[in-house]
Amino acid sequence: MKAIERAIGYQFKQPGLLAQAFTHRSFGTPHNERLEFLGDSVLNCAIAHFLYTRFPDLPEGVLSRLRANLVRQQSLFEIADSLHIGDFLRLGDGEVKSGGRSRPSILADALESIFGAILLDSDFDQAQQVIHRLYADRIAAIDPETPAKDAKTLLQEALQSRHLPLPDYVLVSTSGHAHEQTFSIDCIIPALSIHTNGVANSRRAAEQAAALTAYQAINAAAAEKSGNIRKIS
Repeated sequence: MKAIERAIGYQFKQPGLLAQAFTHRSFGTPHNERLEFLGDSVLNCAIAHFLYTRFPDLPEGVLSRLRANLVRQQSLFEIADSLHIGDFLRLGDGEVKSGGRSRPSILADALESIFGAILLDSDFDQAQQVIHRLYADRIAAIDPETPAKDAKTLLQEALQSRHLPLPDYVLVSTSGHAHEQTFSIDCIIPALSIHTNGVANSRRAAEQAAALTAYQAINAAAAEKSGNIRKIS
């Protein structure tokens, strides 16, 4: 566990807490679900406090959207993946065979569990310092003039600006166990002949993924059209 302690910049006084943070319920007990519950609250509070102090003029609604983007599963997964957390996970044989070491939901949960474990091992200040270190690049990249919006909102605004109806989101399939399902969602915009697909561990996340691809397609088409107009002129 020394490698992960170096990566997060924190040394545990109670190594058993870190071991528990890496223990999935498929492996046995004590597992990390209670630590995940605790870590989720720690993460939300730490990020909220950081955004509140760094951007004193932003209204509550914008701060909430920024926080939601930073603490969503995809952001947690990307950080966990960069720390190679999957290499340290303790999983049951079934989860190992089904690719649990790289599953976004499991990696995101493990990272939140680490935050909860640090709180129990030390205090909130220590947990907050670790979170700030891991999120430093993401927070530094925030542009308060263009606050983050989720993909479905961006797509909706793009269609409304063109006086087009909202897209249809169609569930294509679900797979996996009840507690670890994977959803496949199509985003369909008939007026623009756009049909995209998103796959994720929740229906909402799959819709967001499909919406993002559709939004990017609209922007690419607009850029190409603009380029053609300039060439003609």
